[in-house]
Amino acid sequence: MEFYEVVKSRCSIRKYKAKPLPEEALDRIIEAGRLANSARNRQEWAFIVVLDDKTKKRMVPACRDQQFVGEAAVLIIGCATNEYTMRCGQPADAIDTSIALDHMQLAATAEGFGTCWLGAFYQDRVKEILGIPDGVHVVGILTVGIPAETGRAKSRKPASDIIHHERWGKK
Repeated sequence: MEFYEVVKSRCSIRKYKAKPLPEEALDRIIEAGRLANSARNRQEWAFIVVLDDKTKKRMVPACRDQQFVGEAAVLIIGCATNEYTMRCGQPADAIDTSIALDHMQLAATAEGFGTCWLGAFYQDRVKEILGIPDGVHVVGILTVGIPAETGRAKSRKPASDIIHHERWGKK
């Protein structure tokens, strides 16, 4: 799939077929995240790839009872391994991990799979289930699988509402 088509077609999928992903495709998806950029190239992230059905089912209540979490072929949990604030004052750990997860999300779309980015989860419960140590925090959870639905068309604001030229307020 051509890159801009990937970007346009990516949408949140919350219903998956009960089929595993091909191992080679999953490897490419994970590799896309590994290759992502990060502040000062620190790459202070780690990813837990969950394939086990029992573990996925245990994650459902930790993800605010979103049932599709237990139905996805794979859960990829993006963890920031070290807190680091960039000179601009923004948290590099959360931003960098998010960039890597988004690379994985776009790679999964290019492979023909569905994804859903989750921020609706209980940090403490996810950490307990997956044995994530203190000092590491979960930034996001990505569900990946073979879509059992087409997903909803994305509604986006027009560019004229969000783009400023040269300075704020100059449309």
